[in-house]
Amino acid sequence: MVHLTGNCMCGAVAWTYSGALTRNLVCHCIDCQRATSSPVTAFLGMKPEHLNWTGEIVHYESTPGTFRGFCSSCGTRLYFRSRKWPLEIHVHAATMTDPGEYQPDAQVFMRSRVKWLDRLQSLSAHQGFQQAPSDSADTP
Repeated sequence: MVHLTGNCMCGAVAWTYSGALTRNLVCHCIDCQRATSSPVTAFLGMKPEHLNWTGEIVHYESTPGTFRGFCSSCGTRLYFRSRKWPLEIHVHAATMTDPGEYQPDAQVFMRSRVKWLDRLQSLSAHQGFQQAPSDSADTP
């Protein structure tokens, strides 16, 4: 049994979970890449009856019977839920209070994995942006 908490970027939506996890996976599928604008998505499989939400969540039905929940204020992706897995909800690990504590135990849809991930360790690494941001007020 685990006890986890998390929230969206702006804090308008928060979650708490106490129960057994059904899965810890990193997904490389095309749908997750498009839905999150990211090359990978890390999920925690949770039992819906042990998951509690506060705040307003908007749902997008990406395919029939598959819903993706996100914060109505900041747009943070919160979870994936599908009729294919009616006894679980897949919460995005990046929304955990401390996402550094996430421990995936599997990767799925490796055929869709973006090739440039192999190069990450060979790229230069920086503690911040390589170039300081501009003070321009023209940005929306």
